[in-house]
Amino acid sequence: MAEGASLGATIKKRWRAWLRSFHRDFGYLAIGFTVIYAVSGIAQNHLEDWGEVSYKSYEQTIAIAPIPDAMPDAQAIQLVVDQVGLGAPTSTLRAGDEVRLEYASGAKASAIGDRITIQGRSQRFFIGAANWLHRARNRHAWKYVADLYAVLLLYLAISGIFMIKGKLGFRWRGAILISIGVAVPVTAVLVGKDGPAVEETVARAAPPPPPKPVAKPVAKPDVEPDDEHLPPPVIPDKFK
Repeated sequence: MAEGASLGATIKKRWRAWLRSFHRDFGYLAIGFTVIYAVSGIAQNHLEDWGEVSYKSYEQTIAIAPIPDAMPDAQAIQLVVDQVGLGAPTSTLRAGDEVRLEYASGAKASAIGDRITIQGRSQRFFIGAANWLHRARNRHAWKYVADLYAVLLLYLAISGIFMIKGKLGFRWRGAILISIGVAVPVTAVLVGKDGPAVEETVARAAPPPPPKPVAKPVAKPDVEPDDEHLPPPVIPDKFK
């Protein structure tokens, strides 16, 4: 009994210290994830201002000998493909003295006269990888890693509430700061012009569906059929 009471007293006395210890270690573990999601989140928020910053466009020109008009199409196309050096194209076109190539990566090559112009885009090293990771859809393995990071953030947020006691803890300063942090997104939703409230209003204002057609009454035959040959009774929709 004495050992159990001693263990309980130790846990009650040191639980904040253990909470701070786990908070510290999980915080170190989450630093890399936080940098990736913070940088890519800023980029996603400013797509309308900056465009797709994951890639950078490039243009390259290669000098070649003019392709003779009498050269067969397949040979002319293969000559340009070899000069471009991007592998097999997804589509090709030979129109007179011009050869056009398109690739799955989005790159395009056009050979006119003695020049081949290659246009394409390449992924930026850090921001491109960060945006790719941020959009976890259809990435089955990374999706669960991102879920684990979300759980880490929840632990860091909740454990931070109880780490410190007194005026600097949750009862005074912490409660004020938490209230401000909650009020900001709630206010944004309530006063936002394109928030959920507007979408709900639009949905309610949608026109009603057209009325169902009313079946015309069928004239009774002159001769009443036998009961066993009668069709099944028709039950009105409102009684179904």
